[in-house]
Amino acid sequence: MSTPRSDVAKPFDISKWVVWEAYRQVKANRGAAGVDEESIAEFEGDLKGNLYKLWNRMSSGTYFPPPVLAVQIPKAGGNGVRVLGVPTVSDRIAQTVVRLYLEPEVEPMFHPDSYGYRPGRSALDAVEACRRRCWNRDWVIDLDIRAFFDSLDHELILKAVAAHTRQRWILLYLRRWLTAPLQRQDGTLVQRDRGTPQGSAISPLLANLFLHYAFDSWLATQFPAVSFERYADDAVVHCVSKAQAEQVLGAIEDRMAQVGLEVHPGKTRIVYCKDDTRRGRHEHERFTFLGYTFRPRLAKSKRGNFFVSFLPAVSDDAKKAIGKQIRRWRINLRSDKTITDFARSINPVVQGWINYYGRFYKSRLYPVLRRINAYLLRWATRKYKRLRGHLLRAVRWLQNVARREPALFAHWRLGVRP
Repeated sequence: MSTPRSDVAKPFDISKWVVWEAYRQVKANRGAAGVDEESIAEFEGDLKGNLYKLWNRMSSGTYFPPPVLAVQIPKAGGNGVRVLGVPTVSDRIAQTVVRLYLEPEVEPMFHPDSYGYRPGRSALDAVEACRRRCWNRDWVIDLDIRAFFDSLDHELILKAVAAHTRQRWILLYLRRWLTAPLQRQDGTLVQRDRGTPQGSAISPLLANLFLHYAFDSWLATQFPAVSFERYADDAVVHCVSKAQAEQVLGAIEDRMAQVGLEVHPGKTRIVYCKDDTRRGRHEHERFTFLGYTFRPRLAKSKRGNFFVSFLPAVSDDAKKAIGKQIRRWRINLRSDKTITDFARSINPVVQGWINYYGRFYKSRLYPVLRRINAYLLRWATRKYKRLRGHLLRAVRWLQNVARREPALFAHWRLGVRP
């Protein structure tokens, strides 16, 4: 008697439980549909069948990823666009399966100052480490790698992965993902021989592994006295002197060229960390890292004395993006809503801004959050007849609401009240 097809041994031993866990993670992360326009809800219409089909193909070596949908999003500050690659739901699950197998093999060896997309680490951890080191080191290299995700050498990525896994199927599918074409909005396909799409589930891990060898461990070996923070392809290097910064930057430029990357000459700069005790002058005395601008700022000591320190605060680009989002809410035009409706809808977003940009020098966040109060005033004068044409009366009304319900809005809880 022949063995039932479902029981035939597969070439690759992939756990069904891992496929299920990958699905759970993809569902939790949500995300848009790929080239097949299938949403997560539609995928769940035949969840058991779709997951079995994916497991069966991956275990058999017959899974071939579809093209990745190219989606353009504006860069921070409005300077051009960034192309994201959006995989299909099924493909995101498949990539997450590989990540769940590969990550435990490589994660323990990553450098402690690599912060991007790692368990138990965050961008705010990187900002905090950068803040401390800027107090102790006078000079910083604000490093920018040109088109990093678009320029990664496929063979070097696969070589790095091969050093950490004996699972042939991981290398098989990684090669297929790396070479899967991008599909533009008009349906045309763009073949790829370099790079890994931003937006895929596996790209952050591959980027960290690549830069572990290309940057982190290399820098730690060549310049052990130099410290750094890296979040994905965004890095800051701390030096004790300008001469050391120039030497290290020159070496980094050569190293990046060796691995097929390029230091962006227009965006990379050497910065002087100026404060009350470091009073020299330099062309660059500020830099932005992970949405925070580091520059000389007024600070207050524990004894109540004011002094100038080199500190991070929310960047101008981040404030501009926040202001743009507040305008998009069109609060002043929504006279069909109650003030409680607004609080319920915007509080999760505003609290997210506060949690991130309010960690350091939070007073710089206050002016942009006050715009919400301004829009609420305009909404009140439009909604209530007794307040129309009476701005001062509207201000008193909103102040009374804030006194009665000081926790109604997230920014009110922070102290940014009318």
